[in-house]
Amino acid sequence: MKLLLKLHSLKLLWSLKPPNRAFHGHPRLLSSDVYSQYESIRQGKQEIPKYFNFASDVLDRWSEIEKAGKRPSNPALWWINGKGEEVKWSFEELGFLSRKVANMLTKECGLQKGDRLILILPRIPEWWLVKVACMRAGIVIIPGTSQLSAKDILYRLQASKATCIITTDKLAAAVDSVASQCQLLKTKLMVSKGSREGWLNFTELYQNQSADHSCIKTRIQDPMIIFFTSGTTGSPKMTQHSQGSLGFRPLLSERYWLDLTPSNMIWSTADTGWILTSIASFFDPWVFGSCIFVHNLPQIESAVILNTLCRFPIDVLVGAPTLFRMLVQNDLSKYKFMNLRYCISGGEPLNPEVMEQWKSQTGLDIHEVYGQTEMGIICSVFKGMKIKLGSMGKAAPLYDVQIIDKNANILPPGQQGEIAVRSKPIRPLGFFSEYLDNPKKTAESERGDFYVTGDRGTVDEEGYFQFFGRDDDIIISSGYRIGPFEVESALIEHPAVVETAVVSSPDPLRGEVVKAFVVLSPTFSSTDLKSLTRDLQDHVKKTTAPYKYPRKVEFVKELPKTITGKIKRNKLRDKEWGRI
Repeated sequence: MKLLLKLHSLKLLWSLKPPNRAFHGHPRLLSSDVYSQYESIRQGKQEIPKYFNFASDVLDRWSEIEKAGKRPSNPALWWINGKGEEVKWSFEELGFLSRKVANMLTKECGLQKGDRLILILPRIPEWWLVKVACMRAGIVIIPGTSQLSAKDILYRLQASKATCIITTDKLAAAVDSVASQCQLLKTKLMVSKGSREGWLNFTELYQNQSADHSCIKTRIQDPMIIFFTSGTTGSPKMTQHSQGSLGFRPLLSERYWLDLTPSNMIWSTADTGWILTSIASFFDPWVFGSCIFVHNLPQIESAVILNTLCRFPIDVLVGAPTLFRMLVQNDLSKYKFMNLRYCISGGEPLNPEVMEQWKSQTGLDIHEVYGQTEMGIICSVFKGMKIKLGSMGKAAPLYDVQIIDKNANILPPGQQGEIAVRSKPIRPLGFFSEYLDNPKKTAESERGDFYVTGDRGTVDEEGYFQFFGRDDDIIISSGYRIGPFEVESALIEHPAVVETAVVSSPDPLRGEVVKAFVVLSPTFSSTDLKSLTRDLQDHVKKTTAPYKYPRKVEFVKELPKTITGKIKRNKLRDKEWGRI
């Protein structure tokens, strides 16, 4: 663990001195001996530590630094609900409370190392508390969004074999409606001021526990979190991550996409069921000892987001493209952000037009990141790196990202293929362990020496990657391959278009054609739609290759989206092809 201790000491040094950069924006470490050890691990020449636990090896270290007065007075977690309530926890307070919860889970609920716990909570402090407590006790966490239905919860309980569930009173009835079909479910904990038969009150129970708890010893490959991730077909897969893949990776890849210090405050608007929240609002910021800002956000509303940025010293904003598309619909000159310096968009590509509008109104760039539940951040536009509109940046440290063909051959720059990450001979730290209980899907995710993302793209001579769409989103019309994002980007440049999604639609002559679903700006709502359709089609023909224009256009009030804000193109496509 000597290397780990040195790396933790290094975080403190970085808060005092600006790092020199290497590896496409990655910092060169200040100490040459630590740099050599780090590089040996990064290149696979030296083994990573055998044991690691994020709670004891990262959070408790920051608590010690905090007690020694060597960390700024920023809280570790700063939560508000927009109604006057506020919670601020230091690392020491986070440690104190999480030990109580760990004792509750093990002593009162009887959970042991390796047991699985489903955590379905909105953006409230208890979500962060439970995650830390589970790591202390070696309990495997299964996050879920509060938008899950009773059917969704039943599937997750049965598939995961979870023995405990923690949720709010809003979902308790849904859990009770399916609990009889889940024989392994032993404990139900409710975060609520009230009570319910058959449920334990989370707050009352943990507050009466001792804060004396010894963090369990976990191996770096021990399971830590399971995410249910949806594919284009079949039920959601259980994507399992280890202590190393999410907890230890940011210790090695460091500032590759966030570049934070203990003085910084970061706010991610992602839902708690999404891996981006675990990365951007848990692991990566706390590696740097930064403050994680949380707003309860029952709904994502422009005014709430913008006013919050004006009232609180938030340095970094992380959101889905939908967030930025929504924000640029406002007159941003009316808002003066208190401290915002760095904006990050992830989840799906952000249209260049939106990036330009945000930049012109705020003076801030939007840095794109690209990732998946299976691997976290794969590519990113690092701070200080040249921004190319339409590009999602370069490969993140530890990952060898390539564009490959169907035979796993690496394609040259500029040629479109599938985005893949080298997984052999050494599986990089950061990769998911497996699709749990689904060896077939785990095997199918690899081709030759690569993990295949299922996304199509290109890479240029400078190593910048560009996303074209899911492999199954590609439209083939009269022999032409058309990426939906190209057409969407052209459409959204038109002042009438607030949001759009492009899918294939059946056509007797061409096999399939481009169809655009368009959400109109309110100022164009009374416009003649036939005339506007022709205008939009002509606009696309002038903006991109004419064969890509949408031969069909449908105006809708809203687009179907996932809880993470991604547009459900598969739902629109299935409707077009009569599969619904």
